[in-house]
Amino acid sequence: MLINCVAYQEGKKLSDISVEAISDYIQKPDCFVWVALKDAQPDELAIMQHEFGLHELAVEDALRGHQRPKIEEYGDSLFVVVQTVEMDGDEMSVGQVAMFVGDNYVLSVRNNVMRGFLGVRARAEREPHLLAKGSSFVLYALMDAVVDRYFPVVDALETELETIEDRIFIRGSQRTNIERLYELKRKVLMLRHAVTPLLDAIGKLHGGRVPAFCLDTQEYFRDVHDHLQRINGALDTIRDTIGTAIQVNLSMVAIDDGEVNKRLAAWAAIFAVFTAFAGVWGMNFDFMPELKWKYGYAVAISAMISVCVYLYYRFRKSGWL
Repeated sequence: MLINCVAYQEGKKLSDISVEAISDYIQKPDCFVWVALKDAQPDELAIMQHEFGLHELAVEDALRGHQRPKIEEYGDSLFVVVQTVEMDGDEMSVGQVAMFVGDNYVLSVRNNVMRGFLGVRARAEREPHLLAKGSSFVLYALMDAVVDRYFPVVDALETELETIEDRIFIRGSQRTNIERLYELKRKVLMLRHAVTPLLDAIGKLHGGRVPAFCLDTQEYFRDVHDHLQRINGALDTIRDTIGTAIQVNLSMVAIDDGEVNKRLAAWAAIFAVFTAFAGVWGMNFDFMPELKWKYGYAVAISAMISVCVYLYYRFRKSGWL
C-alpha cells in the first residue's frame, strides 16, 4: 500500500506526486523522490522497480521478508534492511523496513511494523538545511528512528529483569523465576538479532570507502553506530545478569532440596530408633531376663521415647528440623 510519494528539491518539498511521475522528477537537478510503502505487494514493487531501476535481487529480498539486517551495494545504489523491535504488552513484535536508496530517490518498504514513520518525514521537512543533503539524510533519519525505538525495549527488558531479581530469594518462586528468565533471554536474543548485524553493516556508511551520495552524512551514520554500540553493550549486560540469576535460582533450588533431604534424614533417624529397639526385643531370646520382667515393656517404650526426644532436640538445635 502506498503511504507517501513526495518530491523534494534543495531540501524543500515540491509536492505530492503520482507514481507515474516519479521517473520525470528524478531527472531534475537537485531533486529526489521519497516514497513510502506498507506491506507492499509484488505488483507495487514491480512498478517501483521500473520507475527507479531497482536491482531484481534486492526487490526479491524485499518481497521475501524476514531478512537479516544488512547494507548491500548494487552499482551506485544501496539496499538496506533493518528490523524493528516493538513491545506489544509483554510480547515482542519484530518487523522489517527495507530501503532502496540512490542519489535521487529513497524507497522505504515496511512490513509487520506497528508504528509508522510519518514523524520522520515531518522532522526532515522541518530541517530543510539537512534535507538538502539529499537521500542520504533520509536514510539516516529512517535508520535513526528505528534504532531509537530499541531503547524503550531495552528499558522494558531491564525493568523485567529487576522485577525477577527482587523475587529470587522468595521461597517457592524459583520455578516461576527460571521460566521468566528463559523467556526474557529469548527476548534479548531477538533484539540482538536486530542490533548486532546492523552494527556490523553500518560501518559501510562512515569512514573508509562509502557511497558517493553518503559522503556529506558520514557523521550522522557514525552517531547511529554509537547508539547501536550502547544498545549492544546493554544487551550484553542483561544477558550476563540473566545467566547469573539462573545460576542463583538453580542454587536456591539445590539448597531447598538439601533442606528437605536433611529433614527426611532426621525423621528417618528418629524412627530408626523404634525399629532398632523393636528389632532387639522382638527376637524373643529365652535367656533375656527383661522378657520375664513385668516392667520390661514400660521401660522399653520409655527408652525408645527418650532416645527419640533426644534426637529430635539435637536435630532441632542443629537446624535440621
